[in-house]
Amino acid sequence: MKVLLVGVNSRFTHSNLAIRYLKAFTEDLSYECLIREFSINDRVERIVQEIISEKADIVAFSCYIWNKDFVKQISYLIKLIDNNIKLLYGGPEVSFESEKYLKDSLSDYLIEGEGEETFREFIECVIANKDLKEVRGLYYKENNEILYGGKRKLMDLNKIVFPYTMDEDLNNKIVYFEASRGCPFNCKYCLSSVIRGVRFMDVERVKKDLQFLIDRKVRLIKFVDRTFNCSDDFAMGIWEYLMGLDIETTFHFEISADILNDKQLKLLEKAPKGRFQFEVGVQTTNNEVLKNINRFVVFEDIKKQVVQLNKYGNIKQHLDLIAGLPGENLSSFKKSFNDLYAIEPDEIQLGFLKILKGAPMKEEIEKWGIVHSPYTPYEVLKTKDISYEEIILLKRVEEMVDKYYNSQKFKTILKYFIPKFQAAFDFYLSLGTFFYDKGYLSRSISSVEYYKVFLEFNSEVLDLDNKILKEIVKFDYLKFNKKKWIPDFLLRDFNKNIERDLKESQKRGSIDIPFKDYHLENFKLDIFCFLDMGEIIEGNIYLVFDESETKGVLDITAFIN
Repeated sequence: MKVLLVGVNSRFTHSNLAIRYLKAFTEDLSYECLIREFSINDRVERIVQEIISEKADIVAFSCYIWNKDFVKQISYLIKLIDNNIKLLYGGPEVSFESEKYLKDSLSDYLIEGEGEETFREFIECVIANKDLKEVRGLYYKENNEILYGGKRKLMDLNKIVFPYTMDEDLNNKIVYFEASRGCPFNCKYCLSSVIRGVRFMDVERVKKDLQFLIDRKVRLIKFVDRTFNCSDDFAMGIWEYLMGLDIETTFHFEISADILNDKQLKLLEKAPKGRFQFEVGVQTTNNEVLKNINRFVVFEDIKKQVVQLNKYGNIKQHLDLIAGLPGENLSSFKKSFNDLYAIEPDEIQLGFLKILKGAPMKEEIEKWGIVHSPYTPYEVLKTKDISYEEIILLKRVEEMVDKYYNSQKFKTILKYFIPKFQAAFDFYLSLGTFFYDKGYLSRSISSVEYYKVFLEFNSEVLDLDNKILKEIVKFDYLKFNKKKWIPDFLLRDFNKNIERDLKESQKRGSIDIPFKDYHLENFKLDIFCFLDMGEIIEGNIYLVFDESETKGVLDITAFIN
């Protein structure tokens, strides 16, 4: 018997942890099991062709909100080509309302909830040609009926078999890792709230498994644990271990900032820069709205710990907001955004409420007047507190924040614009509206145009002269792009004599420029004074940009003058 485990990921760089778990957990059984991974950017026809070419008896799909429609299309074509191929579904998208889902689908089998033990028993039964009725957690079709083996107890995580192998290529992949399951919180919008309690792997087992990936020189390992720091000893044991290694791997954790205690903070202060990055789910800074979603925290507690981590300067912080939460209107969300922006995290993710199958929020949609899309990803369209038109405005803000703030490549430009508005939110909304009016949101624009648009925005919306702004845009452009060519809208003040004298002085050793290859540029604005104090001081300023390192910039004005 041959089984093909298929993962249709949201991006090429992602890896599917679930199908690897299933394969590893049944490695000792007498059957052939293969893994194939694709992305939603692949053509359905190509995916089907590769699946059919494997000539598998059973094709299993890991189902999520981002690939549900893809899986349906693929399944339909597989059954048209060869109806003898059996289909198996599993994953969070099919683990609720499972009987109805299986009935309405082309799948033959469906695994509810955790899949490892159910999948193993299912495979054992198929190999031995035994009845499936005793397989807990399994729905299956038989004689036009849907049969169910009953609920399965949650498994001991230490029984999980490590899913990665020596023969797979993990280069340029985001590698997912799990050290615990469950969440101590019960947020109504989240599927993690359905199962109470948290189960942990043994810390020493976690260290051993991580070492395998570290030895493979994986660049980024993302822990899928819902609240990694909910156990003090567990989190600190793993953090301390990772901090003591001489490696270049970065580890991503979802944490709850409000429960970061003094011991954890004291340890994290010593972490090597770039070793850890944290994702913090703030969702809203409105304490009443937090109560509406069963999130019993106070924003000030989150803020205090995030600000403290910021002071250390060694851990990248990604903060999340959710628009469309029950009880939150546009004014409240605007305040939440500005509260987060003031903390100055490395990234701000503006997401939108999704009404997931199985999540408690689904039972309260009438109470809050929530209208959501019936199609994946089931996003909110409007509530009694926020209109559809306002949601669309927030979508524009989201695009601007993701492109301009989160990229960290426009810091000087943003520093110029933000003070010209009452609050940061107003700037991003105004810029997003400008993008929409110009048609930039409905077409692809070049990387150069992303800079040029600020000059248009400055003159057309703010009615300001672009003389100073051009110098600021030129600085950010040169810092983060190739220096050999500067777009026409940014005038280059190039003096061959000064550049020649600089190179001669460098040869004589009278000036030390620590860059192998560099780009010299004359500015009519003291950029560093603007960055440090926000002051506009005009003059002839000479900066040298490192050609190979985006952060390398040196002011040599004193030498030139």
